[in-house]
Amino acid sequence: MTSPAEKTNLLGLPKAKLEAFFESLGEKKFRATQVLKWIHQQGVDDFDQMTNVSKALREKLKEVAEIRGPEVVYDETSKDGTRKWVMRMDSGNSVETVLIPDGERGTLCVSSQIGCSLDCTFCSTGKRGFNRNLSAAEVIGQVWVARRSFMPFESAADRPITNVVMMGMGEPLLNFDNVVDAMDLMMEDLAYGLSKRRVTLSTSGVVPALDRLGELTDVSLAISLHAPNDELRNQLVPLNRKYPIAELLAATRRYLSRLPDKRKVTIEYTVIEGVNDRLEHAHELARLLKGLPCKINLIPFNPFPESDFKRPKAMATRRFQGILNEAGYVTTVRTTRGDDIDAACGQLVGQFEDRTRRSQRYIPVHHVAP
Repeated sequence: MTSPAEKTNLLGLPKAKLEAFFESLGEKKFRATQVLKWIHQQGVDDFDQMTNVSKALREKLKEVAEIRGPEVVYDETSKDGTRKWVMRMDSGNSVETVLIPDGERGTLCVSSQIGCSLDCTFCSTGKRGFNRNLSAAEVIGQVWVARRSFMPFESAADRPITNVVMMGMGEPLLNFDNVVDAMDLMMEDLAYGLSKRRVTLSTSGVVPALDRLGELTDVSLAISLHAPNDELRNQLVPLNRKYPIAELLAATRRYLSRLPDKRKVTIEYTVIEGVNDRLEHAHELARLLKGLPCKINLIPFNPFPESDFKRPKAMATRRFQGILNEAGYVTTVRTTRGDDIDAACGQLVGQFEDRTRRSQRYIPVHHVAP
């Protein structure tokens, strides 16, 4: 009999790979359709509950396969309705996943890595270092766990997760294959059935992987820009030294050109007091993005202990927004949600072993009143 450690976790297999799995067992491909529905639409993790699958096949599956999602070690809801899960993955490390409700819309922010290797200066996740990539089962498992927590649904309209954004811990394009498999499941009609406009990947700008992404999928795209020029972005997003802004925006245009519909990229810009919030930065950003089909999302910096950056004044952010609006850009200011449970943008950290030892370089900054 196959040992548990060798069993295939069916949770992370998109349709084509699940069909190949069943063919390897000498079964027909249609079994994949049945099992996909049981796992992702019904939230089943017990083969015995799959009543339209023969008993013989169910017994075979018990020997060679499993349906195993992450373990929930923390589940808390903010006073504003934001819900955060801390999920323990294989090897005991944990990641954080956040659901942001907004009227009939529910956006699930999903992590792709345990920690992050990029070390952006304004992000709490990066300051904690990096452990490893998540498997496809661990990425889609966050959606599976969140959705199961609300089941059963009386109708499709009752489903609380309408959108998924790959904006949690980690850089998705540095975990390319597993993230693509997970997003395929998000958009699979037999699984979660989300439209390509409701699944968004956010990247800091891994240009070769972004070009490859355009060859395989047509999910929506968000670019973590955060600065209007290379000199400043080099300081905030170290990856910019390898793939500067001109290369990143060129790759973004190539990605958009492949899409069959007229979609816009979301430009994410974390506004930090005294760093990138001046009016000249807004004018420079407007010039930089000229001709790019985009909308701009301004994100007021969310403080955390390892950083001495400050949240911008509300008036400064509004003036910044006004300049961009006057230049013709649809510009929104992201409302801070879930900060009372450390679930706001840039605050996700999880609990994990830092293999980079980066976390040892940072100590909490204590602000002393004069």
